[in-house]
Amino acid sequence: MTPFLLGIGSSLIASAIALGFGLLRGSRPLWWLIAACSSFTGTGLRRVYRRQSSAEQDIARDLRRARWIKVLSGRGNVLTREAFSPVWSGELSPDSVQVLLPDSRPRGDSWLDRRSHDIERFDPGYTPDLLRNQVRTNVDYLAHVTSLRSNVELHEFNLPNTCRVIATDQAAFLTFYSSSTHGRNTPCLYVRAPSLLYTIALQQFDIAWMHSSPIHPTVSDGLL
Repeated sequence: MTPFLLGIGSSLIASAIALGFGLLRGSRPLWWLIAACSSFTGTGLRRVYRRQSSAEQDIARDLRRARWIKVLSGRGNVLTREAFSPVWSGELSPDSVQVLLPDSRPRGDSWLDRRSHDIERFDPGYTPDLLRNQVRTNVDYLAHVTSLRSNVELHEFNLPNTCRVIATDQAAFLTFYSSSTHGRNTPCLYVRAPSLLYTIALQQFDIAWMHSSPIHPTVSDGLL
């Protein structure tokens, strides 16, 4: 757990610097300035989207030219939407796709429940069961659409639910979750490889992957 927490700490420091660019409000005319500063500092930051949800069109673009894809998500809604549809349909065939979603099984030490408690503070409609059921629904969907795809690995993790990573061999979309708003409303960083922030994004994924376990289809998934 210590390496994971250290990774989170280093990420938060780097993201604090990067999010200063968020004052630019994700304005396209000013993205050139972000890219220029990034080249000078080596952070790799190219864009800052005011909201995570605003990045989906560009995510779809990057997926189309990816050799491999890694996704670490706190809920997985983006995986069921249009951006990832070509990946599950077979229209796109990257060498490998690794997906990490929170362990949705009820347990006494669930980090998913801790995230639920954070969300409840600003959205009273969210309960541990609601968030857990949303994750389980997305897992069932992915287990179904990937059941015949040998290049896809679906894993679950029980670790701090602090960020979303969508990475390819060329770039990464990195979001650090806030305790005061939904992930979809949180700024999203677009970073290019090779760079500091890109390395941090992959570290977040790799450490979580090391502490994860495969998700196997069950009878309830309708696959057996």
